[in-house]
Amino acid sequence: MDQGVLAVTARSAPGRLLAVLAAFDHTHPALSLTDISRRAGLTLTTAHRLVSALTEWGALERDPSGVYHVGLRLWEVAALAPRGLALRQVALPYLEDLYEATHENVQLAVRDGSEVVYTEWLSGRSAVGVHIRVGARWPLHVTGVGLALLAHSDSELQEAYCARPLASYTAHTITDPARLRRVLAEVRRTGVAVSGRQVTDDALSVAAPVRGPGGAVAAAVSVVVPHADARVPVLAPAVRLAARGISRALGWQPE
Repeated sequence: MDQGVLAVTARSAPGRLLAVLAAFDHTHPALSLTDISRRAGLTLTTAHRLVSALTEWGALERDPSGVYHVGLRLWEVAALAPRGLALRQVALPYLEDLYEATHENVQLAVRDGSEVVYTEWLSGRSAVGVHIRVGARWPLHVTGVGLALLAHSDSELQEAYCARPLASYTAHTITDPARLRRVLAEVRRTGVAVSGRQVTDDALSVAAPVRGPGGAVAAAVSVVVPHADARVPVLAPAVRLAARGISRALGWQPE
């Protein structure tokens, strides 16, 4: 979260607490009190008071050097999220089957606003390197799971997304709204999303949507392979099968 957002968030008492927690991210997993104060947009005195309360509760932990980390108490609470650990527990047997069938990187993700959030990742020992870890976020249009989730979102969200600037990471990243709309239509037609070299020049992902009890798309599963060796016609059925298995385990009943 950028400094401007943190400063606005920090105006209320609950907002100040959230600003302290939001100061931590994957690129800033360990912070000093001064770092927290600066990133949260708080005075050092206020930051000290809030950090002390959060540490006492267990949301933060302080190491011997005086640096703070996210505490296990937050992990305990986060594990209760139905789209987090609960979804992972249901999906894991099917993700493992997909991994055994491909021996490539296998991922599970959900949508959070305009971003995809990864909730599970099984890494192949000799698989292509990916910039993914559990909890990582990426824009929806640059990954297979993101395209699968965006394609099955409501039309208003899709139009709003296509109207915004589309971040670019490689020469192959989709940055044209018209092209993105065509890609999303193809995802809905085929039931799979293919994202080639959008984040790195050497990787391609094939993804399929996971449906919840009512039929709405709740998550997406994908396999990531080297672009040079990609065999989409072979991978697509395996990914669809995994997504269908997770969907049924979640309570989805196909017509």
